[in-house]
Amino acid sequence: MSTTPSGKPTRTTSRDVIGAGAGENGWIAFAGIVMFLNGVFGALYGLTAVLNDDVVTVGGRGVVVWDFTAWGWAQIVIGIVMATVAVGLFTGNRAARWLAVGICMLHAIVQFGIISAFPLWAILVIVLDIVIIYQLVARWEPAR
Repeated sequence: MSTTPSGKPTRTTSRDVIGAGAGENGWIAFAGIVMFLNGVFGALYGLTAVLNDDVVTVGGRGVVVWDFTAWGWAQIVIGIVMATVAVGLFTGNRAARWLAVGICMLHAIVQFGIISAFPLWAILVIVLDIVIIYQLVARWEPAR
């Protein structure tokens, strides 16, 4: 509760906003930062796959599903959506938490398509997605 200039307590009744600053909700800010970076780097990696397939191939193997160009476009779209949802986490929007969990699950699944072409990157991104999901779900406070 906060107080007005006259000293009377005021109540906040908004259920659509969560604090994203400090305390336990600082983990939401952490998840938002990591998700934003993960989305931007994923989109850049997808752009690289679209522009030059040879740069992202390690060991001479391709992607499991589709080809590098199609995978790159999917990665660009998912990366942009991840970065956008991360901005929603920064604003404290509760719906952004649900979207963030769903997008991170989708992003982790998409990485299995490239695991044969670039296994270290794919495993790192899957781990980052799991960390983001954990930080968003482990300290989930019910709506009051």
